[in-house]
Amino acid sequence: MRYACETPTGGKAPAMAATVRATIPALDTTRLHLRAPRVEDFACYAKIVCGERGQYVGGPMSREDAWFDFLSLASGWMLHGHGGWTVTSRDTGAPLGFVVLGMEPGDLEPELGFLFLPEGEGQGFAHEAAAAARDFARATLELPALVSYIDTGNTRSVALANRLGATDEGPFDGQPDFHTHRHWGPAA
Repeated sequence: MRYACETPTGGKAPAMAATVRATIPALDTTRLHLRAPRVEDFACYAKIVCGERGQYVGGPMSREDAWFDFLSLASGWMLHGHGGWTVTSRDTGAPLGFVVLGMEPGDLEPELGFLFLPEGEGQGFAHEAAAAARDFARATLELPALVSYIDTGNTRSVALANRLGATDEGPFDGQPDFHTHRHWGPAA
């Protein structure tokens, strides 16, 4: 079921939303463009978190819960000065997934997260996008620390954190199935 909130509203509101999105830094890599999320990107986000791929990020989620999670990804920019990007192909403009510099309830430090569609996996896109977000967090935002909290069963994300140079510090907050992977900064 699609909700009305999943489509842009009328009037001057879409233009105002575009003005706000324009303040969020865009990042470009060799093959990718990381840009502010748009309401139209929610379908891609829901495809990830409402299906089997959502099992490692609190899902599979209902479409309603996915909407609120998507809002969190987008609103982080206003609340913390960092948040989520929609990752698109520079060649086609098609959304491939999302990377986020987030702070969710329970997080002790800013977190680098990544979620990709099946068609965005196996080609190094997640590594390219996550490395760009990580480098932005360090060089531009000067975040004092950055971690990734990863379910140990999510072998693809664990491998990506390793390729990014993160160090597995073991269980997070007493949860044996979730590990803290530290990109830099002081231990919690």
